[in-house]
Amino acid sequence: MSHQTTFAISAAGMELERTRVEVAALNLANAHTTQAAGQAGYTPMRVVAQAASSDTFAALMESDNPVAAQLPAVRVEPAQVPPRKVHEPGHPQADAQGFVTYPGVDTATEMVTMMSATRAYEANVAAMNMARTMALKALDIGGAS
Repeated sequence: MSHQTTFAISAAGMELERTRVEVAALNLANAHTTQAAGQAGYTPMRVVAQAASSDTFAALMESDNPVAAQLPAVRVEPAQVPPRKVHEPGHPQADAQGFVTYPGVDTATEMVTMMSATRAYEANVAAMNMARTMALKALDIGGAS
C-alpha cells in the first residue's frame, strides 16, 4: 500500500467525520424550532456512509486502484423520525389542543454523535501524521545510502 493510499483513506475518514459533526450541529441548532400548524418544519438529517465496494480484501489489494474501492460513499438524508409534540397552550404556534410541534431531534444522541465523530476525526489525524512520519523516515533511510 502506497503512502498516497494511506493519506487518501485518512482524508476520506476525516471528511466523513466532519460531515457527521456538521449534520449533528445542524440538527442541534434546529432542535427547538417550531413549525406552524399545517406547515412543514425542520426535518432532522442523518449521515449514511457505506462501502463503495463489496469486493473482498484480497481483490481490493490486487486491483489497480484500491483507494477508490475503499473510500466510503457518504450521503446526507432526512431521518425518518416523527416530530415531537409538547403541550404549551400559551405558545403562539400551539394548535387547537395546545400542542406545539418540534422536530424529532434527540439532543443527547446528537451530542454523542458529535463527540464520537470528533474522536474518530482525531484518530484519522493521528493515522495521517503517523503515515507522514513513516514516509519521512523512509526518505531519511533512502537518503543515507
